[in-house]
Amino acid sequence: MDILIVDDEKTIRDSTMVAIEAEGHYVEAVDGAQVALLRMQEEPFDVVFIDLRLGDDDGLEVLKQVRKRFPKVVPIVFTAYATVDTAVKAIQLGAMDYLEKPFTPADLRSYLVRAEKQRRLAESEPPPGSKPAAPVAQAKPAVSSGNKSLEKSPAPIFQSQDKSMQGIYDIVFRAADTQASILILGESGTGKSVLAREIHQRSHLKDKPFVTVHCPSLSKELLESELFGHVKGAFTGAVKDQWGKVHAANGGTLFLDEIGELPLDIQPKLLRLLQEREYERVGESTTRTTDIRVIAATNRDLRKDIESGDFREDLFYRLNVISVEMPPLRKRPEDLRILSEEFLQYFVRETGRNIRGFSRSGMARLTGYPWPGNVRELRNALERAVILAVGDEIESEDLPSPGTDYHSGEANLSIGSDSTLEELEAAHLKQVLEKSASLQEAAATLGIDQATLYRKRKKLGLK
Repeated sequence: MDILIVDDEKTIRDSTMVAIEAEGHYVEAVDGAQVALLRMQEEPFDVVFIDLRLGDDDGLEVLKQVRKRFPKVVPIVFTAYATVDTAVKAIQLGAMDYLEKPFTPADLRSYLVRAEKQRRLAESEPPPGSKPAAPVAQAKPAVSSGNKSLEKSPAPIFQSQDKSMQGIYDIVFRAADTQASILILGESGTGKSVLAREIHQRSHLKDKPFVTVHCPSLSKELLESELFGHVKGAFTGAVKDQWGKVHAANGGTLFLDEIGELPLDIQPKLLRLLQEREYERVGESTTRTTDIRVIAATNRDLRKDIESGDFREDLFYRLNVISVEMPPLRKRPEDLRILSEEFLQYFVRETGRNIRGFSRSGMARLTGYPWPGNVRELRNALERAVILAVGDEIESEDLPSPGTDYHSGEANLSIGSDSTLEELEAAHLKQVLEKSASLQEAAATLGIDQATLYRKRKKLGLK
């Protein structure tokens, strides 16, 4: 299970983490209510241990918030100040049980066993009065992956009129239900990460974690820690033990986005992970094992990188068990119209605009533009067009034309320009948030903690 500990005493956090890890569970620990709720909003946890005395925070109030906002989480309260009254209140508020400090590993183990049984029972029982789920065969082909970041976009379409795309979908979806590594090549914006998530959703691992590592987003040292984790004191800033994305993906899929940017020093460690399913955290000699499926993507020509010495040939062949190359949008004219109609209808619904389609000139501009940013650029262009269109049709002037610098005003912000610090900060935060798989990853890239990122995001009105 994935478990969160909320306690303001470091010794309790550390000792409880050790005991829970010894039982084979993934565990994190935080020292306050605000950070705990932010972390739970960012990542799904199965169980949360809540200390009833959290400095200025009331543990029972935290319990209320957990039950209200995260009803599937199994909460357990624990404290050194046990009373019958607080125990009763905790149970009434929805805690599974009440664990009194100090407790033994055996006590903790029994609570974990009960929590796991309760979690599985809750997952197996449909909500009261709910209707049976529709058979999968009746679902639309364009299914959502369930990722929160994708809910703000039209559901991805995995049907195509283009023969090369049909071949790609046939290959990867037949390979989806295996452990084979898959390498997705293609220009930026062609939908590599969306396809990777769909492969996971169509596999036997669909109920397991899907964890993304964006390789260019961090320095070599931080990227290695992001992947494999680290122990306290392994490097400057390593103030506590930390598990990495490999551990988080155990049993599921690890998606390595832009694998071509992976530093050469880390490549042998990734190769060992793929071959032996073994790794060590940074600063630790203990060898750990994992059971993961790896999907990688890149916009680089890895064969040229092999020739230049920037990418290991043995790692390439290990990743390249199943390989496909996503064609650019300009080579998929049949799909361009379908995608454009889907995006248009979606943004019309979202904005409430009365736009019925493309004019003749608008369609000519749409099909004549080369779309260097591929599907991502098409999506952004149509969102902008729907918002700014004057009439009830999308005209040619609403769309980008070859040779124009088609960017928003925000993208034109630059260091040294006539922009305020707040404008520059907002633009930078927005771009980092958009390319990051989680708030944790964004905070690491920006070099700030998650609570600070949350406050800045709220202040600047960013999502």
